Amino acid sequence: MGSRNNNREAVYILASSGQYVGFIGDRFDLGTKAKNKDFAILLLARALMSGARALSGVIAAIYLSIIGFNAFEIGMVFLAIGIFSAVLSSLIGLVSDQFGTKPFLVVIPLFACLAGASFAFSDNHVLLILMATLGTFGRGAGAGAGAVGPYQPAESSLLLQISGHKKRNKAFAMMASASAFGAVVGGILSAVMTPGTHVVHSALAAYRDAFLATAVLAGLAGAVAIALNPDSGRLEESDVVDDLDAGREETESAAAVKVKRSIKFPHKSKPLLYRLWLTNGINGLGVGFFGPFVSYWFYKRFNLSTAEIGYLFVILNAVTMFSTLSASRVAKYFGIIKATVYLRTVQGILLIPLALSPNVYVAGAVFLVRSLVQRMSVPLRQSYVLAMADETERASVAALSNFPSQVAMSASPVLAGYIYDEISLAIPFEIAGVLQLINSIVYWEFFKNTPPEDEVRKSVQPSISGN
Repeated sequence: MGSRNNNREAVYILASSGQYVGFIGDRFDLGTKAKNKDFAILLLARALMSGARALSGVIAAIYLSIIGFNAFEIGMVFLAIGIFSAVLSSLIGLVSDQFGTKPFLVVIPLFACLAGASFAFSDNHVLLILMATLGTFGRGAGAGAGAVGPYQPAESSLLLQISGHKKRNKAFAMMASASAFGAVVGGILSAVMTPGTHVVHSALAAYRDAFLATAVLAGLAGAVAIALNPDSGRLEESDVVDDLDAGREETESAAAVKVKRSIKFPHKSKPLLYRLWLTNGINGLGVGFFGPFVSYWFYKRFNLSTAEIGYLFVILNAVTMFSTLSASRVAKYFGIIKATVYLRTVQGILLIPLALSPNVYVAGAVFLVRSLVQRMSVPLRQSYVLAMADETERASVAALSNFPSQVAMSASPVLAGYIYDEISLAIPFEIAGVLQLINSIVYWEFFKNTPPEDEVRKSVQPSISGN
């Protein structure tokens, strides 16, 4: 036991030996060769797609600014991207619960691939807006790298099917680390494939290689997902009994399957969903004020070139790559609800000194600390939602719970863009910090008395043993 509690989590590998996948010095066995293989595929696909998101997140807003968009117009582009992403993500969540997850993990990355190719060979404003919307370009902001796009609800649902509840927190933490690894790659590419100065004679030629790299990474993410075998990710009956104490049989009658295979609102998870709508809506409103504009803010505030911003994000992502692995330990120590609230509170507070940083070194240091905290909170939020949702509605809940967040995140960049242009580069960050603090308070009030079932069992087990 002692050696297991002191696992060394230093070097990340994306591999499957047929026995386990994970980190050097840290055995992570999901029980079967098929599950380990699918988990390794998900890790690799996530790393590739996050690399594409991080790369486009660094360069998209800056490129649009260079070719003539002001901050308000860039905000309008993010509005279109956000609305399309919210609608598509919700549809994917509703459909994938009933008809399967794999098609979306294959097809949606191809949209980003097409968008990258379009940006590489055209500077037509209308076409770029359409392609940015289709490919959800610019989301992730280079340093975030937590999202892979509209198919994430389907990916999260499949991940829980593969990992089971006992290893849920660790599996989501490892996926977040795969995102960070991809973001390091994306940051390196943005640094070496973009101009090192503000003086650019031809923006299209200067950024072509970077957009082509985005297309290649996204295309590879979709291609890798073809090898998934979703049936191997289904929880076995023993897992269901052990993890959920439900005692349900895995097989269903043909009539039950016919009823199940329909697009429907997740009624069993309504109380959870309604609370998530409010908390995620507040959080999304705050994130929209700064998230899409992070690289733009460094570009304008400290006069950094795209390459310099790329190097900054490489450092940030490299340092924070393994902080996600601490998420499961933090959740185990505090409980997943308290851990999430503490981490969100710190994230909100740190936006204030970030906005007021006197130079790029202070800003970089504050942003680094915030990124460390943010990386830990992402897998915990995802893990909690999937744990609390009814098992037949996981993808639906994952998608619909984020719908208000995505809509709010789409609307606030428009106001933020106006403020950046006309008033201040600091105020949007300060507004975002306040909103994230409010979000922490509401989240605590809603969920403090509803821990996931595995935490409840752990707290009850000692007293049962004693009796």
